[in-house]
Amino acid sequence: MTALTVRLSTIKDIKSRFVAAGNQAMSGKPVEAKPSVEFSSYEDLHRILAPLRLAIVKALAGQGPLSIREVARRVGRDVQAVHRDVTSLLHAGVIDRNEAGIEFPYDSIHFEFDVKAADAA
Repeated sequence: MTALTVRLSTIKDIKSRFVAAGNQAMSGKPVEAKPSVEFSSYEDLHRILAPLRLAIVKALAGQGPLSIREVARRVGRDVQAVHRDVTSLLHAGVIDRNEAGIEFPYDSIHFEFDVKAADAA
């Protein structure tokens, strides 16, 4: 089963993972590729993966390429609204598009982040 990992990350976090993977590769150890999408804030994550958009991802999971019209039918929404949401998901790298249609080439989404207390003002 393949999962897309969704993270909240700073540029520093991303660079650190990149350097660690590079060091591992340079030492001759295999580097396991784990598909992921990084967001800089919870607000960005929630905007892109809002409930109606997650419904689109769920409709695509494990189905192979589908047309936007078919996705709209499966989620019970207007084609134009689904098209707008699909465009946002494509730009964020959550779903893919090819000549056969749009697809979520994973079985699931794994969310990997902590929710911490707000800084005192």
